Amino acid sequence: MKTIAQIRDRAADRKGGEAVLATLLPTVPENAAVAAIPDDRVLSTMANRVFCAGFVWRVIEQKWPGFEEAFLGFDPRRLLFQPDEFWHDLAGDARIVRNPQKIRSVRDNAAFVDRISREHGGFGRFLADWPADDQVGLMAFLAKNGSRLGGNTGQYLLRWLGWDCFIVSRDMAAALRDAGLDIAESPSSKKDLAAIQAQLNAWRAETGLPYVHLSRILAMSIGENHSAEALREYMGE
Repeated sequence: MKTIAQIRDRAADRKGGEAVLATLLPTVPENAAVAAIPDDRVLSTMANRVFCAGFVWRVIEQKWPGFEEAFLGFDPRRLLFQPDEFWHDLAGDARIVRNPQKIRSVRDNAAFVDRISREHGGFGRFLADWPADDQVGLMAFLAKNGSRLGGNTGQYLLRWLGWDCFIVSRDMAAALRDAGLDIAESPSSKKDLAAIQAQLNAWRAETGLPYVHLSRILAMSIGENHSAEALREYMGE
C-alpha cells in the first residue's frame, strides 16, 4: 500500500502546493454537534439530497424555498397527520419538482425520522451517538430503514448534516485502488465498503485527520486535475 503521506504529497503537487491543498480542506466536522439538529432540518436535508440525486443541484436549490412551503417546513409529525389528498396534490404543485416517487419518499422518511427521534430523543442525537469509525454501518442502516437513502445519497446526507464522513466518489475509489487496496472500480459490496472503512480508520488513527479530509485528499490525488478555483466554486467555498 502507498502511504497516506505519499497520496497527500501527490494531491498537493497537483493543486499547486501544500498551502493551496490546505485551503481546499473543509472545517473539521464535530459529530457531537449533529445532536442539536432539529428533526425538521434533518428531514429537510434528507429531502434535499433525495431530490438532488440525478438532477441538477442548482435547480433544486433555487426552488428550495418553495419546497419548504409545500412540505410544511418538513415537520415530520405535522406531515404524518396529512391525508392522502395532501400528498396527491403535491404531484401537481409547481413550487417543487413534481416527481411522485421522490415526493413519496418524503412521507416515508417523515415516518423514519419520527420513529428514530422517539427512540433516541432526536434523530440528530441518534446520528451523534453512532460510532464515528462505522460509517459503513450507518450507511447500511439509512439505506435499509429510510427511503431512497442508499448509495451516494446517504453519504451526502451525512456530509450535509455535518457528520464527519467520506464520500466514495469515482476518484476517491480510484485513488484507493491505485494505492493498492483490493476493491472494485465502483465499490458497493459489503466486502469492498468494509475494506474502505478499515483503511480509512487506519489512516485516521495514524494522522488524526477527519474522514472528510482523507476523502477529499484521496479524490484530489488522481483523475482530472481541476483547478483550486474550480473546486472552490463547485464546493461553494
